[in-house]
Amino acid sequence: MHSASDTAMQLIDIGANLTHESFQVDLNEVLTRARAQHVSAFIITGASLPGSQAALALAQQHDDLFATAGLHPHEAQHFSRTTLAQLQELAKDPKVVALGECGLDYNRDFSPRDQQRYAFEAQLELACKLAKPVFLHERDAHDDFAKILERYKKDLVDYVVHCFTGVESQLQTYLELEAYIGITGWICDDRRGHHLHEFIQQVPADRLMIETDAPYLLPRDLKPKPKSRRNEPMHLLHICNTVARLVNKTPLQVANETTATAQHFFRLP
Repeated sequence: MHSASDTAMQLIDIGANLTHESFQVDLNEVLTRARAQHVSAFIITGASLPGSQAALALAQQHDDLFATAGLHPHEAQHFSRTTLAQLQELAKDPKVVALGECGLDYNRDFSPRDQQRYAFEAQLELACKLAKPVFLHERDAHDDFAKILERYKKDLVDYVVHCFTGVESQLQTYLELEAYIGITGWICDDRRGHHLHEFIQQVPADRLMIETDAPYLLPRDLKPKPKSRRNEPMHLLHICNTVARLVNKTPLQVANETTATAQHFFRLP
């Protein structure tokens, strides 16, 4: 899929759950394989307080790893002012390049919806105060999510709707809200992600980023099919190639654009 002429290619995986237990045994090999496939930086998702602490600890061990610090809506029931203070403390570290993963998830409702909204708004307020970008999660909660974002929009520096899998009208709302859009291997799934093919080209080049969400969302069309269902950051190249085909650009062009966008968004060194 890529040739020797692509040696200058650099990719940034803006969402990888590298603290997940499935990576405990062979993380160094996972990183080596990804770097061999042009991944030059990894943003480790923090989705709980312990998860955010672990993400930062891991990022501190590698020059090309960075972390986010936040509480996923599934964890919102555990959110308190103390949590917020601890997130603020974590966010002081230069290796923490965004707040989140935060947002709303009405699909599973693991936390009560009012508590989800409270935790989401508190984290957005913190992001405004610290002038940090935000890594967002939204599932089956589009209207409430967009209303809350609208309220904080003028005070937030930047925000990305990570793992976008919605419909065209939702994409339009997010673009009108000046959000960035994160695309995963969902776009490689002909059963569930095919609708994205119709309108992915509407995302401006300077708003689009790519991510694996590893170990989740293994691209379904990988050939040969991997023995393991675990997704890895090395498959970011496959996602880049798929996006390139759909937006009618070369993989190198999409790599250059998404990398420049991610560097700007996360203020990477």
